[in-house]
Amino acid sequence: MHQPLSGVRVLDLGQIYQGPYCGTILSYLGADVIKVEPPWGENIRTRTEDGKPPQYQYLNPNKRDITLDFKSEEGKEALHRLAEKADVVIENYSTGTMDSLGLGYDDLSEVNPELVYAHGSGYGNDGPYADYPAMDLTIQAMSGAIHTTGFPDQKPVKAGPAIADFFGGIHLAVGVVAALFERVFTGEGQYVEVGMFDCLYPTLASPVSSWVSQNDAPPRTGNKHSGLAISPYNVYEVEDGYVAVICISEHQWESLAQLISREDMVGDDRFDSKYKRAQHMDLIDGAIEDWMEGKEKDAVVETLLERDIPCAPVQTVEEIVDDPHLEHREMLNYVPNQSEGRDEIPVPGMPIKFSGSESPEVEPAPELGEHTEEVLAELAGYSAEKIERLQADD
Repeated sequence: MHQPLSGVRVLDLGQIYQGPYCGTILSYLGADVIKVEPPWGENIRTRTEDGKPPQYQYLNPNKRDITLDFKSEEGKEALHRLAEKADVVIENYSTGTMDSLGLGYDDLSEVNPELVYAHGSGYGNDGPYADYPAMDLTIQAMSGAIHTTGFPDQKPVKAGPAIADFFGGIHLAVGVVAALFERVFTGEGQYVEVGMFDCLYPTLASPVSSWVSQNDAPPRTGNKHSGLAISPYNVYEVEDGYVAVICISEHQWESLAQLISREDMVGDDRFDSKYKRAQHMDLIDGAIEDWMEGKEKDAVVETLLERDIPCAPVQTVEEIVDDPHLEHREMLNYVPNQSEGRDEIPVPGMPIKFSGSESPEVEPAPELGEHTEEVLAELAGYSAEKIERLQADD
C-alpha cells in the first residue's frame, strides 16, 4: 500500500511518549520505522515486570525493533552503519546525551549528510531552562497549563492526558516532514529540535488574550471558558453524568433560550450580545442547570443537537474505547494484548486522512529486539557471526 512517506527509513530511538508518538505518526505515513532500544529496553518498559506495558503497545505499532548498546563501541558502530542508510533519526534523550556518546547530529551527519536528525526535549536546546529535567507533569506546570486548569477555590490540577508529550511528538513529526521536503531541493539533511514547553504556550490563547484585554489574568475557571469570554460555555450535571454546552452564534443562543423556556432572556438587553452574556454567565448557567435537572445525558444531547446547539456528553474511558465514531474513523484498532489484563488493546490509528491512500493497517508493537538480526543484516550488511558477537556483547 502506497503512503506519503513510503520509501523513507526512520531510526526511532524515542522513549516514553514524545519520541515514540512521532515515530508512530511517521510509520502511519508509510515510513519504515525501526525502533532502536538498549538491550534492557526503553524507559517505558519498566512499568510492568514483563516489559510489555499497555503504554508501549499503544505507542509502538507498525515498527520493527532492534536492540543496541549505545555505550559500547560495537553498538555505536552499528548505529553509525544504520544511519548511513537512514533518512531520519528520532530521539528524545536529555539534551546533550547523544552528543556525549558520539551519536549526535554532528557525528551521524558525517556518515550521512542527507540525514534529518530530530531531537525532542522538554525546553529545547538553549535558554535558561535548557538543562532542567523535564517530564509531561513539569512542562504542564512551567507552561501555565496547570495554573489555568481547575476551579478557582481549589488547587490547580494537571490535564488528564499527557498533553505536553503528545504536542511535542506531533510538532516533531511536522518538523521531520518539513525537513524531508526541503531536502528534495537542497540535497542535504538538517537538525530539527522541538521543546515541549514551546509547544504548550500557543494553547494559552484564551487566558493570555484575557490578560491582554483586561490587564489581568483570569482565575482558574473550572469548566467555564478559560478567558471568561463566552457564555454559555460549561459542563452541566444531569441525572446520569455531565453534558458540555457552548453557544457561539446568536442563532444558537436564541434556540437554547427557547428550548429551556427562557424566551425572556432573548429580549433582555443583559443577554443581547456575546460580550454581555459573558458578564452574566452565572444567571445563564443557573437557567440551564434548572432545565437539565432530572434529565439523562443522551436525551439532553439528542434534544440539543436537533436544534443545532453545540454539545456533547462527557464520555468515560469505557465509552471512548467503544465509541462508534472513532471506530468508523479507524482510530480504534484492537490488537492482542501482549501483557496482563484485557485480551486486546485499542491502539490508536492515523488521525490524518489522505484522498490518495487508504488508512494504514495497524500491526501490534514488536517484541524487544524482535528484528535485530533482520535489520542489521539488511541495512548494515552484518554477517550472522558479527550479529551473534554483537548480541553476546550486549
